[in-house]
Amino acid sequence: MATHGLPAWPWAETETANLPPAEGLVLEGMRRWAMAARIGAPTLPALWPPFIAEDAGPAARPLDGLLRAAAEGGLPQLGCPLCPRLTGAEAELLLALALVQRGCRARALGLLLRHLPLTAAQAAMTEAVRLGLALSQAGLLLRNPLRLR
Repeated sequence: MATHGLPAWPWAETETANLPPAEGLVLEGMRRWAMAARIGAPTLPALWPPFIAEDAGPAARPLDGLLRAAAEGGLPQLGCPLCPRLTGAEAELLLALALVQRGCRARALGLLLRHLPLTAAQAAMTEAVRLGLALSQAGLLLRNPLRLR
C-alpha cells in the first residue's frame, strides 16, 4: 500500500504557539494535568490557572473528568508543558473535542476508541460533552479542521 498522499491528522506536529486560543487553552490544560498526574499531585488544581485567566473556570472540571476517564483506559501520550509541538495523541484529542462541540459525537467517539476501551471512551465522551458546553459558554469555540459542519 502506498503511503504518499495520505492526509495528516489535523493539528499533528503543529507548533503550540500557532494554535488558536481555544485549542491552546485546552492543550495547556491537558499538559498541566498530565504533569501533575506524573508526579502524583492533585490534577484539578493544576488546571485552574489558565482556565481562570481566560474566564473559562467551569471548563476545568470537565477536562479533569475527561482525562481521568481516559487515564483509566490508558491515556494517550501527552507532551510536557514546554514541548514545542503537539503529539499525535494531543491532536486527536483536540479534534475529538472540536467534533463533540459541533455535535459530531459519533466521529469523536471513533477517535477516542482508537486509544481507549469502550467503557473508558464512553465515560470520556460524557465529560467531553460537558467540556464543549463549558467552553462554548465561555465564548471559546474549537475550530473544526475537518469542516464537516
